[in-house]
Amino acid sequence: MAFVQRFPCKPRPRRPLSGPFPIEVSPVSVPESPSVHRQSTSQPVVRARGLVKCFGKLRAVDAVDFDIPAGRCFGFLGPNGAGKTTTLKMLMGLADFDAGELSVLGHQLPAEARAIRGRVGLVPQGDNLDPDFTVRENLFMYARFFGLSRSQVADRVDALLEFANLTHKADARVDQLSGGMQRRLTIARALVNDPEVVILDEPTSGLDPQVRHVIWGRLAELRARGVTLVLTTHYMEEAERLCDELVVMDHGRILDQGTPGELIRRHVEPDVIELRGTVSDGVFATLTSMALRVERHGTAVYVYTSAPAPILDFLGQPDGLAVIHRRAGLEDVFLHLTGRELRE
Repeated sequence: MAFVQRFPCKPRPRRPLSGPFPIEVSPVSVPESPSVHRQSTSQPVVRARGLVKCFGKLRAVDAVDFDIPAGRCFGFLGPNGAGKTTTLKMLMGLADFDAGELSVLGHQLPAEARAIRGRVGLVPQGDNLDPDFTVRENLFMYARFFGLSRSQVADRVDALLEFANLTHKADARVDQLSGGMQRRLTIARALVNDPEVVILDEPTSGLDPQVRHVIWGRLAELRARGVTLVLTTHYMEEAERLCDELVVMDHGRILDQGTPGELIRRHVEPDVIELRGTVSDGVFATLTSMALRVERHGTAVYVYTSAPAPILDFLGQPDGLAVIHRRAGLEDVFLHLTGRELRE
């Protein structure tokens, strides 16, 4: 990454926010065809250089650089407090930044934040649906803020209900829906303006595995249509399944960036032998002599190797020790880069 001069955080004058996040009543134009997305694939949808956001003396986002190509799924991976959500808020024009440059869909932020509001959809970390409205009414009322005609809204809402598999719940109140249904409705609502970019902050957090898989399928459909997805996640499987490229963040900084496969190859060996239980100092020393890298995290020991067979033979069937042999994944990359479990 390019060198960026560091300086102390200084307060920056706040400007009033407008647009649909929070919603602005004045209409904005939206493309009428759900299959047309105008951003050139040769230019990045998002470009950030030296981006800094401070809260008092805390640098929540610390001089980050990244490009997000059009039509791809780009992920931000990191523990709580890493700066992921703050970065997304800056992309939406919902938070000022204290230094750096940021452009979205060719518009410079914050000066031109208003220009992107009708072209971007937002799925916040927590559902903020209106519990007094039905499923259909939530979509209808939100769509009207984008200046769509009543007939356009009706057609769009019907299509989104089908997309979210909520047609049978169209007239149910939000508080009658399961958590997974509410999350699908929140995603559908983010699509009412036919956005070119959809920003999702932990889209499946707190949902059971079956519901997560349903939502992953819907997001994959959006990506196949050419919609650019930008998401934060706590789930390794989610990042590996959905993201074409991702950054690993901690303490506001980007530790590395690449495809899931590139990050795994760059930072860890292909095989991992995970030991759960009490590992004696003698066993640990022997493992260190046999493997390329051995790390202890809490009560677990991780052995990274390209030749697992001799190590497994050495371990045999130890009493009171669980031995798990698996392929390396993003969780191992994260442990290696930060020394912490992802969900800390």
